[in-house]
Amino acid sequence: MDQERLRSLFDLSGRVAIVTGGTRGIGRAIAEGFVAAGAKVVVASRKPEACAETERHLCAMGGEALGMPTHLGELDALGPLVARTIERFGRLDIVVNNAANALRQDLGHFTEAAWEKSYAVNLRGPVFLVQEALPHLEKSPCAAVVNVISAGAFLPSPFQAIYGAAKAALMHFTRSMANEFAPRGIRVNALAPGTVDTDMVRNNTPEMQRAMAAASPMKRAAHPDEMVGPALFLVSDAASFVTGQVVIADGGLVSR
Repeated sequence: MDQERLRSLFDLSGRVAIVTGGTRGIGRAIAEGFVAAGAKVVVASRKPEACAETERHLCAMGGEALGMPTHLGELDALGPLVARTIERFGRLDIVVNNAANALRQDLGHFTEAAWEKSYAVNLRGPVFLVQEALPHLEKSPCAAVVNVISAGAFLPSPFQAIYGAAKAALMHFTRSMANEFAPRGIRVNALAPGTVDTDMVRNNTPEMQRAMAAASPMKRAAHPDEMVGPALFLVSDAASFVTGQVVIADGGLVSR
């Protein structure tokens, strides 16, 4: 392989990506990374002001971007997200399902409302967004889906079982999609972060944050930027023969 081909492996020039939960934390870092790699990026998030600010930020980086207020828990919002992406950029090549809801309820104390709220965002939304995007992904010569799950999908999740189980289910959908969509030229993989310094983690007590950071052999939380490399790999030509896989970026937590 010559140097020019090697340098092009992570080039996303001309490609269009949707990144849900793209206005903060891991999603925003991935959106920035994709823009830096040449992609046009649509960020989806519930808050219109956050979408507008992120759009301005990504454009200031020299990219082309669109902020689209979208609640992933509402199925009626998914079609317009995809339609607006096509209207603005004319194609869709990449979907990153990053939006998540870390709602906590202890085992034995679940409510129907909490169950519906958690699974609507963590599982149903990602699956149905891919379904909405599918006709456009089928037309892409470089289609890729990344479902952001969690190291919690592989581990016992006391007090967070509802979240961990949703992420484990999304991993199963990832592998099923990969097998079913491979003949259509669509690759589907998952990224499983460990503890990352995001608002979701900071919503825990200081003691819990320290325990979460110390749980892995690396004894620290990741910076959101540390998820960009794995995500970029999974959607780029560098991973052209990779589908149905999970990249675990957790500081060694799951292997412990």
